[in-house]
Amino acid sequence: MGPIVTRVLSSLLVAAGSLVAATAHAQARDHLSIAGSSTVYPFSSAVAEAFGKEGHFKTPIVESTGTGGGFKLFCSGVDPKTPDINDASRPITDGEKELCAKNGVTAIDEVRIGYDGIILAGISSSKSFDVTLQQLWLATAKLVPVDGKWVANPYKRWSDINPKLPKKTIHLYGPAPNHGTRDAFVELVMDPSCQASPEYAGLAKEDQKKTCQTVREDGAWVDVSEDYALIMGKLAGDAEAMAVFTFSYLDQNRNKIRASSVNGQTASLETISSGKYPLSRPLFIYVKRAHVGLIPGLAEFVQEYVSNRAAGPEGYLADKGLIPMPAKELRAQAAIAKSLAASH
Repeated sequence: MGPIVTRVLSSLLVAAGSLVAATAHAQARDHLSIAGSSTVYPFSSAVAEAFGKEGHFKTPIVESTGTGGGFKLFCSGVDPKTPDINDASRPITDGEKELCAKNGVTAIDEVRIGYDGIILAGISSSKSFDVTLQQLWLATAKLVPVDGKWVANPYKRWSDINPKLPKKTIHLYGPAPNHGTRDAFVELVMDPSCQASPEYAGLAKEDQKKTCQTVREDGAWVDVSEDYALIMGKLAGDAEAMAVFTFSYLDQNRNKIRASSVNGQTASLETISSGKYPLSRPLFIYVKRAHVGLIPGLAEFVQEYVSNRAAGPEGYLADKGLIPMPAKELRAQAAIAKSLAASH
């Protein structure tokens, strides 16, 4: 056998090996893998169920890891072992983008699926009240300004903050730091209220973020990483306790919890979709474009997610508590989904 023939055979063997490896890689998973936000979890689960019933693709596997935890998995590489989609109750951060890029996840599509709101609520038998964003921050923060100085939070009752508020103990259950709802709470409540205080200007630059974003550690705020059912059990045993929930959870459990108004606005489909309610926020899914064509049904699943029958005003996600986008915005997200299909 001559050297030329040997080289040709060698090249053919390498090519065949690469083809076998690529085929095995492509067949490594026959279902979609979705991780991320506990807020978005029920919506993705509903879409996954409807998608699987169509019979063209296997039902996707959806996991609730928290937005931040999901991005760690999503950004860990382009590989069937990593999620195809990350559910998110806040936008991806610059740090998460850097992590993705470092691991080769460079083609990411952000798809908005609708809106939700953050609420402050107690059990249904408790009395609701109106609270301002600043009062909510003063009830929550580890350090607060008193007489021009930053001190450990001295407020034990809501009425300590303002005599017009109820004379009940400040006892709050809220999402742990790995949840997008916690990030949104910081962004919508803590940061702006802290930065609006006159004393903020006196903080050293390196202390600003920590001072504004750190919650109490004296028992008045309790982090909860588990699902809302655990919080409900705790509220049932303490009539004065309140919790930071999502509007979608309120919408599904109006017989169990009662929400307070914020800045004079009550959370509703109308006030959240219009932006009048101050704790409104968009919800997202992030799609790994490199997995389109590698994992069966990815583009089709995203198209289903932002279809009119799912995310429209009369769609099945509205029945789950998702606040639909205006028609023009929904069409724009549907166009992103369509581009995913066209990319393969």
